[in-house]
Amino acid sequence: MQFFLNGFGSGDPNISDAAKTRGTPRVPDAIAEQVDVLIVGSGPTGLTLAAQLAAFPGITARIVEQKAGPLKIGQADGIACRTMEMFEAFGFSERVLKESYWVNETCFWKPDDTRPENVVRSRVIQDVADGVSEFPHVILNQARIHDFYLDVMRHAPAPIEPDYSRRLVDLKIDQSLVGNPSSYPLTARLERVEGSKAGTVETVRTRYIVGCDGARSAVRGFLGLTLEGDSARQAWGVMDVLAVTDFPDIRRKSAIHSAKEGSMLIIPREGGYLVRLYIELDKLANNQRVTQLNVTTDDLISAAQRILKPYTLDVKEVAWWSVYEIGQRLCGRFDDLPDDAGADRFPRVFIAGDVCHTHSPKAGQGMNVSMQDTFNLGWKLASVLLGRVSPRLLRTYSAERQSVAKELIDFDHKLSRMFSARPKGSAAAGDDAVDPKEFQDYFVRQARFTAGTATHYRPSMITGDSTYQDLAKGFTVGMRFHSAAVIRMADAKPAQLGHTVRADGRWRFFAFADTDMPTHHSSRLWVLCEFLQRSQDSPVRRYTPAGGDIDSVIETIAVCQQAHGELTVEGMPSLLLPRKGRYGLIDYEKIYCPDIRRGDDIFDSRGIDRKRGAVVVVRPDQYVAEVLPLDAHDKLAKFFDGFMLSRESLQV
Repeated sequence: MQFFLNGFGSGDPNISDAAKTRGTPRVPDAIAEQVDVLIVGSGPTGLTLAAQLAAFPGITARIVEQKAGPLKIGQADGIACRTMEMFEAFGFSERVLKESYWVNETCFWKPDDTRPENVVRSRVIQDVADGVSEFPHVILNQARIHDFYLDVMRHAPAPIEPDYSRRLVDLKIDQSLVGNPSSYPLTARLERVEGSKAGTVETVRTRYIVGCDGARSAVRGFLGLTLEGDSARQAWGVMDVLAVTDFPDIRRKSAIHSAKEGSMLIIPREGGYLVRLYIELDKLANNQRVTQLNVTTDDLISAAQRILKPYTLDVKEVAWWSVYEIGQRLCGRFDDLPDDAGADRFPRVFIAGDVCHTHSPKAGQGMNVSMQDTFNLGWKLASVLLGRVSPRLLRTYSAERQSVAKELIDFDHKLSRMFSARPKGSAAAGDDAVDPKEFQDYFVRQARFTAGTATHYRPSMITGDSTYQDLAKGFTVGMRFHSAAVIRMADAKPAQLGHTVRADGRWRFFAFADTDMPTHHSSRLWVLCEFLQRSQDSPVRRYTPAGGDIDSVIETIAVCQQAHGELTVEGMPSLLLPRKGRYGLIDYEKIYCPDIRRGDDIFDSRGIDRKRGAVVVVRPDQYVAEVLPLDAHDKLAKFFDGFMLSRESLQV
């Protein structure tokens, strides 16, 4: 798909310019006076959370935004492989893949050894190594991601439409109520900032508040939290341009180190013509701010032209531009729990995304890590509000995501300084000079981190240890469930196993069968299914609400070793062919087999113990919670007893 040929335009590229009539969305006359969750900020962080909560009819959630309407042009654009896996869970990965630019290769440029005033290509690498993910690294305007999330929210079981033109002006916490899960201890005051009702203040009582309102967050301010960190005192400019150039890698991601003129990162954009340029500017003096440089677009263009020498760059249109200062800052915690909080205390206010971690954009992690924050939080909030789990589970959000953000800050600190350093051997090299090969090697070594697939949660009430990791070596406990190709048994459809994990708040048991035929009543798979379906100790029976479908809280999916043609549906355990819904229709999509015809055997690629099999327990956010033997029924039950609530207290 190609667009932007005759100029940049926001919105759906499938709609012609003449047909686009994107007005400001309707602003509701009044916001609800009482909600379960109030989300402040409608960027990608807030929308990820809202899209999750919109999946549950029993939950009332609202999202408020100070801006007058949806984003038109976004600053963030890089979408990591892991984020694409999450988009698949929300159902719009195909839309992103169709519109986006795919980052297939990364090129490195350095000063020419013979004519150092010029740059030459020194290396080309595959951007994402084979096997990291079934999805590529892509580039797409942030505003389009917002559009996709808004579509999900509008068509969800509990539709949510952002309440625009509202600014949080006060937040009060009634400490006498915070220990009661059913109470509404938070009171937020929202000021209308535009329109005929500008200045009007609305009051909302809520159980939980999530601040997704950016680096200048009002929510963080009311909590008394601060971003701590340092600055590299280095100014950079960024601009999206339509340009004519003889630079040969203009349509490939390129990292360019010049001898004297600084560095530049080229990120091709969607549509075939637009390109983003990150351009190194001057060092900042102590106490100097980037706004004091008075940088113009002409300054950015001139700097880019000098860095690209001997190649030319003729900028025809600047669609968007900005200047920024490199810095890495992090909050010590991501919720309102005091340091001396007792074991039974649970958080009521959360912060996510730029509110609690800021860094340079060069690693392409800002939007990605921020959305993963609220993907982690969303299912936990929903589970607590539905009465499925103990509210103590909410303590795991800050513990898990703050450590991930710390890793990002450390990575970005090193990467940004290597990017800004002059090449060793150049006339402008200083004490911080870097060998271009060293920078390239570091980039390659950190590929899984930038792909978003390196996150590894520590053991907790919802993440087990590695006692039985040898049963499924490719599904590391604490890391995301790494999808693989399979065949759906009932209809022989090729599929990705990880795509069965939707953003619906459910847990999954992936039961990888042992060598016995799964139709034999003595096989470990059959015995496990009988336990899950019939035993009073089964977590499926204990935690599924009365009247609910058997897979409404925990879904069991089997992966057999045999080819799909060797098995028959009628011989499989009834748990894997559940009758559901109003008419008791049979669900035929619980049984999968290796894709042997294409040479993709998931048992081999993911290191599954063929003799013993394994149960891989997957959290609602697609992370592996535990790996257990198929016959470890007691350990499976004990794991869930640690945080789930019995079905007598559940809501249907």
